Amino acid sequence: MIPKECTRLAEVDFPIAVVSKHAAREKSIRHGHPSTLHLWWARRPLAACRAMLLGLLLPDPCDQHCPADFKERARRLLEKVQGRPGGTDDELRKHLLRFIGDFANWDLAASAQYMEVSRGLVKAAHGDEIPLVVDPFAGGGSIPLEALRLGCDTFASDLNPVACLILKVVLEDIPRYGPELATELREAGNEIREAAERGLRELYPLDSDGAKPITYLWARTVRCESPNCGAEIPLLRSFWLCKKASRKWALKPSVRRPKGGTPQIDYEIYEPSDEREVQSGTVSRAKARCLCCNAVLPPGRVRAQLTTQQGGADVVFDRNGRRTGGARLTAIVTLKNGAQGRNYRPPTERDYDAVYKAVKRLEQLTLQAARANKTSPVPNERIPRTELRRISVPLYGIELFCNLFTARQGLCLAKLAENSCILDKAVINRLVVLSLDKTADLNNANTRWKPDAECPVQTLARHDLPMAWDFAEAAPLGTTSGSFLSAVERTADSIGPTYCASISSAATQEADACSHPLPDDSAKVWFTDPPYYDSVPYAHLSDFFFVWEKRALVSFDKFKTDELTPKLQECVVDRPHSLIPEAKTADHFEERIRTAMQEGVRITERDGIACVVFAHKTTEGWEALLSGMIKAGWVIKASWPIVTEMQSRLNARDNASLAASVHLVCRPRSENALIGDWTDVLRELPNRVSDWMNRLQDEGIRGADLVFACIGPALEIFSRYSKVETAEGGEVKLAEFLEKVWELVGKIALAQVLGPSEGKAETGAEGALEEDARLTALFLWTLQSSNGGNADSSGDEETGESDNAEEDDDTPQGKTKGFSLIFDVARRFAQPLGIHLPDWEGRIIETEKGVVRLLPVSERTKQLFGEEGADIVADQLERGSKTAPQLNLFPDREENVTVKGRGRSKAKASTISDESLQTRREATTLDRVHAAMLLQKGGRASALRTLLKAEQDRSPDFLRLANALSALYPKDSEEKRLLDAMLLAVPR
Repeated sequence: MIPKECTRLAEVDFPIAVVSKHAAREKSIRHGHPSTLHLWWARRPLAACRAMLLGLLLPDPCDQHCPADFKERARRLLEKVQGRPGGTDDELRKHLLRFIGDFANWDLAASAQYMEVSRGLVKAAHGDEIPLVVDPFAGGGSIPLEALRLGCDTFASDLNPVACLILKVVLEDIPRYGPELATELREAGNEIREAAERGLRELYPLDSDGAKPITYLWARTVRCESPNCGAEIPLLRSFWLCKKASRKWALKPSVRRPKGGTPQIDYEIYEPSDEREVQSGTVSRAKARCLCCNAVLPPGRVRAQLTTQQGGADVVFDRNGRRTGGARLTAIVTLKNGAQGRNYRPPTERDYDAVYKAVKRLEQLTLQAARANKTSPVPNERIPRTELRRISVPLYGIELFCNLFTARQGLCLAKLAENSCILDKAVINRLVVLSLDKTADLNNANTRWKPDAECPVQTLARHDLPMAWDFAEAAPLGTTSGSFLSAVERTADSIGPTYCASISSAATQEADACSHPLPDDSAKVWFTDPPYYDSVPYAHLSDFFFVWEKRALVSFDKFKTDELTPKLQECVVDRPHSLIPEAKTADHFEERIRTAMQEGVRITERDGIACVVFAHKTTEGWEALLSGMIKAGWVIKASWPIVTEMQSRLNARDNASLAASVHLVCRPRSENALIGDWTDVLRELPNRVSDWMNRLQDEGIRGADLVFACIGPALEIFSRYSKVETAEGGEVKLAEFLEKVWELVGKIALAQVLGPSEGKAETGAEGALEEDARLTALFLWTLQSSNGGNADSSGDEETGESDNAEEDDDTPQGKTKGFSLIFDVARRFAQPLGIHLPDWEGRIIETEKGVVRLLPVSERTKQLFGEEGADIVADQLERGSKTAPQLNLFPDREENVTVKGRGRSKAKASTISDESLQTRREATTLDRVHAAMLLQKGGRASALRTLLKAEQDRSPDFLRLANALSALYPKDSEEKRLLDAMLLAVPR
């Protein structure tokens, strides 16, 4: 047994770089992985959980209290996989850390040898008492699953019933019944699909030539309100059907104007010879463009018209079954026997006939259920309006969950759910329901078509549910992407990798983390990944699955009685919207997280250990979590940032994702903890933070990841005390302490990137250059990506907000150039370092709706060179030349020399003298660096040399700043290219 006084391995060291590599790689595994069993948002990589658990469970061999028996047994065990460690405790520690890093590799996760060694190490540390690992926010089950792999007992709970269903399958069903479940699931899936097909075959008819439709492409429609038009506007983001390198297909719209009638849009499917032939879509940010008269229908009117159609996903038919409005088919994707690849054809009346039959059959089925006082076969639960920023579909008339599905989709899913309920074996029923969830995720009226992959893409992979103007309806009774059998196959493929021969037990329960069901002092390890403040609306998103699960499950009474998933107790912050009647606030989050953390302290043994994971980029989220932890009675002992996100993730405008997830290792605070002295804390803080920054940078941790990872070790000092007081007896609040941490990190970062300035070393590096240079350097330093160079210069790459956001959304209009940072992060750095952000608005930064944008150099041309200079640059850019005419630098000076513009037309003349290339007195060092970059861009070699010579004579600050910025700008950015080229021109 580990003595109470013995330090755990995770409290002193951890293989950050190796585990980060395996954790980030694991996120790219799309098939045959436990995470593909069912979608859960912000799921932790198994590699990080497995490695951290080992660090929490194993003692540090270098600790004087570490049992000699553990050391000897550990040496014998490690010899099986990596050779016998040397005789010293330090060598044994290194071998244990190496084993932890190696076992984080997904390729070794199922290795019998590595599992034997890991379980042997845990047993050597804990004896016959199997340690209990508890996770009260278990979600997708990553942490408890890895606890089972290591031979621990585990108790996993969650407030959300959808999460509890996943946990029951992952932790109880699969370990109990094994990989053989995959075969049973495939057999049951085939039976369910065949039964559904017998009743629904006529709704998915084959083409007359035998081709099989596999996807129906639809567009919602609105009416043009321009006088003398009234044409139907198909809401299409793009006219592309297939956009692969080897083959391209698109829609070509044409206008037909019947005499005395309303203009009509016809489509031709063609193979474009050039991408520029394909028109841009008809809708952007809820503004619809009429193809007949080019009038633009504003977002308010688009919203109003779709609201009258209950979202517009269904076709409107007259009494004879002829389409009169609503959604419109644009193309049908088919497979032909003997033909390679997908084919595209225009819709026919036969396609609409099948949809009409589905509408009538669903009406009949719903009416029968109502008359029998039975649950509606399709989900008629109302979509909550408390998350309209991210679940925005109610703004367009989608008030009920059934409005998210076309009549044919709803009917088919209802039949699959009905057939699932007749299964005899509850465990197979649960696996089938997980497959049904996958089917619904790819079979709804918000499923988009991806032209470069020629398939529908899942709806809920992101943390939102925005409106989709056009959508893809898969044929769910076939075998291709989006079908029920495809979902069954992917679920079955996940069973084997999820299974590990368990030597321990798992218990799952639907429970509130704030009133945990376990007794006091019952957990050896309390390890959890709590909700991320306002980042993920788990309950609102999981309602999409819950409404189908309750219709398909034969067990879990909770699913039958609850209308939707619990939200009032959920530990999150709702994002505000003017139409939200009530919302969970930051105070709600902090109170709930504090209570949950107190429960963690209560159920953890006095010699137990805990780990809390967090990956939130907003300072509010961090402060709320840390405040709750400290008030609850946790002492932070270590802080390990593990890179858990791919570099292609949704990044960094104002969402809450970091590349690294910070793992805070904690112990329950002693009831006899002392009161700390503020002076002593401040004296200890600089060395602790500086040493930690150096360590993390050596491990490849950069930017915002580094900033937040440094909060942990700083809090080791602060949290060890019951409270910290000033000399006058006043209590130092956490917010005041964190301000000092931000200031210290900022100073160290500036010293690293800018270095000391000649004659100014005594003032500290943060005072060596003007405010704008320091602000720019800190901005770019914060945006660096861990283990991946610099962050992207654009906003979100995959969110689709520019397509679907409303005109009054918080998101800026489309992508903007430059580099973005959340305002509060920029403010936290700026204030302690004497940087006044408002002074630089419109000059080097631009703040809009909580996001600060660092202006790209190209946007400063007019600022630095005046109207005439900006015109010349713009003229040259229009001509596409690689060089630009000479620029009129700083136009407030007298100019004597005539310089003629170059180019085929619009040549302009301006005067410039050598002394006018000397910068203005009010120009900062950063202004002059940017001016030199623009001269480089404009091909002004002579003017650039003159400016560089003047700067060399002035002081070394110019080149110091230029070299620093060159190291900070992203490698593929224009700024980096211009700086490097400009620096090559510096006279030697």
